[in-house]
Amino acid sequence: MEKITIGKLAQMAGVGVETVRFYQRKDLLREPKTSGTIRTYNEEDAQRIIFIKKAQELGFSLAEVKELLELNTKPRVTCGTVKKKTLEKIAEIDEKIADLQKMKDSLQKISCACDSQQDDYKQYKVQECFEIGLGCDLLGE
Repeated sequence: MEKITIGKLAQMAGVGVETVRFYQRKDLLREPKTSGTIRTYNEEDAQRIIFIKKAQELGFSLAEVKELLELNTKPRVTCGTVKKKTLEKIAEIDEKIADLQKMKDSLQKISCACDSQQDDYKQYKVQECFEIGLGCDLLGE
C-alpha cells in the first residue's frame, strides 16, 4: 500500500490541505500514521474525503456525515438503519423544496408587481413589497 503525504492526499481528494486537517479535528478522518517526522495516509483516506464531500454536496451536515461513517464501525448495522437515515433526509429535502417554491412564488409576485406598477413600486417600503405583488394575475391569483 502506497504511503501518501498530506499534500498528495489533498490533491487526490480534490480538497486543500487545511480541509484534511479540519476533517481530522472533527474526527471525520483518522490521525495519520507517522514515519519519522512524516505523516502518511492511504488511498482509503482519500476515498473517505471524497465520500464526505459528496455527502455535503447532497445536503448532509458534517454531523450527519460523521453519523453515516460511524455506521461502518458499529456492529449489526442493518439496511433498515441506513434506510431510516435516508428517509429522514428525504423528508428534510422535501421540506426545503416546499420552502424554496414559496420563495420563488413570492419573488415572481414582486417581479410582476414591478412590471405592472413600476412608478408606484418606488413608493413602497421593502417590507411592503410582498403585499403589492399579491394581486398579480400572472400567477393566477
